[in-house]
Amino acid sequence: MKHESGAALRYGRERAPTIASRLIYAALLWFYRRRGWRAEGEVPAPRRFVIIAAPHTSNWDFLYFLGLTTDIGIKAHFMAKTSLFRWPLGRFMRDMGGVPVERDASRGQVQQMIDEFTRREDFMLTIAPEGTRGNVRQWRTGFYQIALGAGVPLVCGLMDYKRKVGGLGPAIMPTGDYTADMAKVMAYYQSVTPRHPTRASTDIIRDSIV
Repeated sequence: MKHESGAALRYGRERAPTIASRLIYAALLWFYRRRGWRAEGEVPAPRRFVIIAAPHTSNWDFLYFLGLTTDIGIKAHFMAKTSLFRWPLGRFMRDMGGVPVERDASRGQVQQMIDEFTRREDFMLTIAPEGTRGNVRQWRTGFYQIALGAGVPLVCGLMDYKRKVGGLGPAIMPTGDYTADMAKVMAYYQSVTPRHPTRASTDIIRDSIV
């Protein structure tokens, strides 16, 4: 049997999930579907874009977003530090869509993800600009820099707990005018109710941190 190298996996050729990953995935989807959520939104073509995961105020967001993206027919990816991709979690992390990031590499995290877009034909990268579920009032801008550098649109991820509706919102191609582009994004999120509204970010800043 031919085995793919770790480098091959990192650079876009994904193996089929393990039995354990499939069972865990099925259990998560079963729980999600019992909660009564409904998916909406169109998947942009080509299937190469950065999904804005906002407002991100609860660990439940990941579970529901996993189910919602499955219902609309996409596998979203996410960044995680390389240490999480070692045994015994490594294969499971990749099966769930994880992409390892070397935080101490000479290339920054932004450039690593731009390179990932270059290597992959289909790549839908999910990033939470708030970076945490605490009371964060400002967004980090790495998600924007990745989309701008890779020449791909930003897609507003939808997670509305009031209506129990989620999925994908509008696609916005970054122009390089961060303030103007974010005004469109923030206007969209004004109508979205997160699980914990008081924890949602209300401002944006300029920095280079993902």
